[in-house]
Amino acid sequence: MSRYILSRLVLAVVMALLATLVIFLLANTVPGDPVLAQLGDLAASNKEFVAEWRAKWGLDLPLWQRYVIFLQQLFHGDLGISISSQRPVLQDIRDFAPATLELASIAFVLSLVVGIPLGIMAAVRRDSWIDHLARLISLIGVSSPTFWLAFIMLALFYGGLQIAPGPGRIDAIALPPTSVTGLYLIDSALAGDWDTFRDAAAHLVLPSIVLAAATLGLITRTTRASMLESMQQDYVRVARAKGIRERRIVIGHILPNALIPVVTLGGLAYANLLTGAVLTETIFSWPGLGRYTFRSAVTLDFPAIMGITLIVAVVYLVINLLIDISYALLDPRVVR
Repeated sequence: MSRYILSRLVLAVVMALLATLVIFLLANTVPGDPVLAQLGDLAASNKEFVAEWRAKWGLDLPLWQRYVIFLQQLFHGDLGISISSQRPVLQDIRDFAPATLELASIAFVLSLVVGIPLGIMAAVRRDSWIDHLARLISLIGVSSPTFWLAFIMLALFYGGLQIAPGPGRIDAIALPPTSVTGLYLIDSALAGDWDTFRDAAAHLVLPSIVLAAATLGLITRTTRASMLESMQQDYVRVARAKGIRERRIVIGHILPNALIPVVTLGGLAYANLLTGAVLTETIFSWPGLGRYTFRSAVTLDFPAIMGITLIVAVVYLVINLLIDISYALLDPRVVR
């Protein structure tokens, strides 16, 4: 097991180094001039000012030299200074990440809590009403565009029925809890401020449902398909021939084998929720990494773009590493 984990760790480090090169080249070779995006037409017409600005941000250096500087800063835990905010990129990410982490985690838990039991029941009671209901929910979740679903949810539950709060993490007139983790639910609970806790929880409902919709559909469909495949295996027929109760067969024999593809999908889905919430955060005015990434891309803030992209790559690498380890725990034959 230790050799298996060590090989995966080495592979993850190599992939991280390759990712730095790809990220740097993509961020520094995209069409567009950061001078015009940051300074505007009037300031960009002053050649001396533009030359000074390029020298300040290292844009006058050769590409290879800029990459070496990027790596040197990276090994010291420095992602550079954001051109837009004039603050360290790492500090910006620390400020924006908790909002995304809180939203993505709630959406992921919602996907698992609803998707896995629904997929199991749909497989066990194949072609029944609950199977048809699971197919309908999966179809709606997978096929509905995020921006469309978000506007429908806001129009129906906030604008029409008025039973859900508006955009944002808490009400505009409310004060955020004292920051400990940056996660409003945890910080308000630690402070014993239950009014803010309920306010933050209510504001999470609509965006988490919108963000979880596609993932919930995929997890439900994958769980159902994997369960049906496992139910046709010989060891299940043997268990039934021995007279073992059906519930025990499902929980003890079918489900552990059916969960392997769900673990793979779940890990990648969580990474996707963490890094792909741009539309959801923009529509719900959620101050997370998605909005920060969008703003950085619009203004060609290349240090911020490289920093956030590198964080995204590391998230995917770590989650893939955890998936590989979970494979070995679920099926020890993988390490042989």
